[in-house]
Amino acid sequence: MCFVLISESMSAQVRLRLLPSVRCLFDEPIQVKVAGLRSKQVVTMRASSTDERGLVFNSSASYRADDRGEIDLKRDAALSGSYVGVEPMGLLRSLKADVLHKYFYKNRALEPFMVKLSVHDEEGRKLAEATNERRLIGDGVSRVPVKKGNIQGVLFIPPGEGPFPAVLDLCTIMSEKRASLLANKGFMVLALPVFIDKPNFERMNLDDFEEAVRFLQNQPKASSKGVGVISRSKGGDIALSLAAFVQGVEAVVWINGCSANVAIPLYYKNRQILSPLMFNLSKVLPTESGAKLVKYVLEDPLAEENQGSVIPIERADGQFLFVASEDDLNWDSKGYLDHMVERLKRHGKKNFESVTYPAAGHLLEPPYGPHCPSSFHETVRFPVVWGGEPKAHAAAELHLWKKMRDFLLAHLSCSAAHTQIL
Repeated sequence: MCFVLISESMSAQVRLRLLPSVRCLFDEPIQVKVAGLRSKQVVTMRASSTDERGLVFNSSASYRADDRGEIDLKRDAALSGSYVGVEPMGLLRSLKADVLHKYFYKNRALEPFMVKLSVHDEEGRKLAEATNERRLIGDGVSRVPVKKGNIQGVLFIPPGEGPFPAVLDLCTIMSEKRASLLANKGFMVLALPVFIDKPNFERMNLDDFEEAVRFLQNQPKASSKGVGVISRSKGGDIALSLAAFVQGVEAVVWINGCSANVAIPLYYKNRQILSPLMFNLSKVLPTESGAKLVKYVLEDPLAEENQGSVIPIERADGQFLFVASEDDLNWDSKGYLDHMVERLKRHGKKNFESVTYPAAGHLLEPPYGPHCPSSFHETVRFPVVWGGEPKAHAAAELHLWKKMRDFLLAHLSCSAAHTQIL
């Protein structure tokens, strides 16, 4: 239990508690409770956080206290504000900047996600406040920068002797968030960006990513000869290509990607193995917010002229988890998922499972972070809409977070003793 009172303007009777503690991991929920209010008093709960680029994000919601002058966000409905209804973590999910099209950058594992929460009366006076420290890296997890050959990433190793399931986390732009959080759950994870600098549209070498697979296989604490791969967006087609062409990939989590090789010719062992599925930027559509809708800019991978870009996933021996958001406004992820499922079935393959989220958007991330409806796209160089009904998107992230871990654990070899602690 924790409460913080920092100025004379705040009521000595009002207490803001964050349970079970003010400190937790990024992917853990907290219970927010207020006590010491008047019976039926209406107050405003506020949250504020600053991202790694110095941009401030805020949210707020009004609540009415019960007969005892208490509010419990796990039980009580927000009356108005950034959201309405019962959302225990709504203040975090709804954090947004004052300017449009901003993504909350929280990608460095060593810096916690700090959220200031406060209670205000109807005149705006602050009654109480507390700070939630949400850590990305748990006690005992090792963070090891890796710069070896063509590998430029960060390796996260859980505490203990292992062995640990080994996972390659392919992030389009470098982020340590998902990798460090998975390491907290007992996985050894190498976070590796698809693009280190600006994309080279002339060629991409699958050999560079195979090098990362071999690096993980050779780690002394790795628990199996094979590795898992997690991917989203452009990383999705790289993950599929690894499964199809490279030995040792036992499990692939494909999230909101494409069934074909997107935009850049793919080479392996100095020969082109996949042609690029190209963009048609004339299909970009404007929206009222000023961000662009790019869902339809990719050419059809099923068209005859694009067959050379389609990834032959039927060659893969490993297992697939296909994840698609039906409100993905970046790519037609559900269509690509259906294409892959049909292709595998046609080849008599059963090494896959799939999950779809009807109202979620493109940016499925670890749970309890701010929802991002639109932001600047690093590749096309203008703001785009990502999609997702905020509450449903948050629920999808929570469901996927457990689903993904269970899938990787089921298909990556590890000892029985280790399985019990995950």
